[in-house]
Amino acid sequence: MHPVRRKATVMKVLVIGATGNIGRVAASALEKQGHEVVRASRSSEPSVDLADSASVAALFDAVGPLDAVVVTAGGVPFKPVTELTREDYADAFAVKTLGQLDVVRHAFDHLNADGSVTLTSGVLSREPIATAAAAAAANGAIESFVTTAATEAPRGIRLNVVSPDVLENSPHFHATFPGHRPVSDEEVARAFVRAVDGVDTGRTIIV
Repeated sequence: MHPVRRKATVMKVLVIGATGNIGRVAASALEKQGHEVVRASRSSEPSVDLADSASVAALFDAVGPLDAVVVTAGGVPFKPVTELTREDYADAFAVKTLGQLDVVRHAFDHLNADGSVTLTSGVLSREPIATAAAAAAANGAIESFVTTAATEAPRGIRLNVVSPDVLENSPHFHATFPGHRPVSDEEVARAFVRAVDGVDTGRTIIV
């Protein structure tokens, strides 16, 4: 017997953070799959600021029904753990974690049945480097959320997170990740295509 193959479907995909190094790769890869990609960021049109819940809500109202949402945005402070303040941790969670979770909340109301949401964490949830405690906390929270929230997602919606190592296309960060193997655009692209076009849910897809 031969495995059942899903019929290829053109989907409308919203990529938030599409002007960044990860978002650009994800958006281009999904367009190559034949999908209609709506690229959003703080500097694009449509625009969105993940630190502003009203901005997230307005974006979803503007773009209309969707089949998939990908989030690749979110910055965090890098400081020695002895120098991190409560405000630093709050900033990390406000954008990297709460911003992405807010997207999930709105996406559940706007996605078509059997759609998907893909978030982005990073290697720092599982591998330590200096000055990355706030980033590690933010990434770990996202991954733990996905594991549980996926079991309650409505209408067959899938929920995953892509967790890449340091990127080849960001050489200015390589020295900060000693001994790490930078991952290529092709590897990152495959992870997002898997999350959007595949059948995984509740997974952290490690790159």
